[in-house]
Amino acid sequence: MKIIRPIHSEDYASLYAIAQESGVGFTSLPVNEVLLRSKIDKSVQAFAKDVSEPSDESYLFVMQDQETQEVVGTSGIVAGVGLDDAFYHYHLSKVVHASRELKIYNNVDILTLCNDYTGVSEICTLFLRQNAREGLNGRLLSKFRFLFMVEHKQRFAEIIIAEMRGINDENGESPFWQWLEEHFFSMDFPTVDYLTGIGQKQFIAELMPKYPIYVSLLSKQAQAVIGQVHEKTKPALQLLEQEGFSCRGYVDIFDAGPTVEANLKNIRSAQASRKMQVKVSDDVADNHPSFFVINTKVQDFRGVCTSLVINMDTEVATIGQQAADALGVSDGDNIRFAPTHFRT
Repeated sequence: MKIIRPIHSEDYASLYAIAQESGVGFTSLPVNEVLLRSKIDKSVQAFAKDVSEPSDESYLFVMQDQETQEVVGTSGIVAGVGLDDAFYHYHLSKVVHASRELKIYNNVDILTLCNDYTGVSEICTLFLRQNAREGLNGRLLSKFRFLFMVEHKQRFAEIIIAEMRGINDENGESPFWQWLEEHFFSMDFPTVDYLTGIGQKQFIAELMPKYPIYVSLLSKQAQAVIGQVHEKTKPALQLLEQEGFSCRGYVDIFDAGPTVEANLKNIRSAQASRKMQVKVSDDVADNHPSFFVINTKVQDFRGVCTSLVINMDTEVATIGQQAADALGVSDGDNIRFAPTHFRT
């Protein structure tokens, strides 16, 4: 069984290995000891903090194999982005150049630098190691966050976003960034990706073009990748789209990958989730439907995927002893759960 729990200081070596495996373009996990330890420390503080409204808390979780104790993945939530450092996007919109006298009408796409998502919550840092990419592990590592957020609403904003990794090649080069580099910067994509990951973002405000960019002026290669996702990111995007996330024209300023958003109350797993008292019994067989299940704690948070028997009359959910031990719950405690799949 795989367990989701808050990251601990002792998980540094595992997080470093995950950062190395994630590769270029995965900005939220820089291969840097100081930054990774800082991320862990900030997460530990966030889970320990008494929160009445969202601020700059950053929650980092890991997925651990209960049998081997190996940490096989990570995912995170930032309660409020851009509150302690500028949070940039390009917004893709249109302007019209028209002349009634000349009977000319041109509809033109433009990219405008903005900070429109300041203060919203972000799901981020999702990465599952290659040896654990099986079954429902990927879904659990992504979707448990919606249960955690709806259970602890006061800790998060109403709008939730996710930045999707854009297109870059095997050498870490981004076609979109290559155009920006040629005209405004003198740094390659891996360098700017690393600088952003370690929090050195001042160069963005200093060097990024201040005025809207006409998309038609970009190279054909750069135009082609605007709003497109990396091949390895397509499954994650599909999961989010099934949950109700959509792109409103915001893209990353480096690789032009799309940012998708949803209102927490409209996210499908959050909507479908139920909170019930739990009963522990060994009579729950594996052939019963599986659910994503979390306890209702913060510092001692746990999440699993397990079989569940629901009694709608008594509003009691029955789980097996192994799952109860993994969640740290016993008879009478509360759990929150949601289906692993939805009917299309």
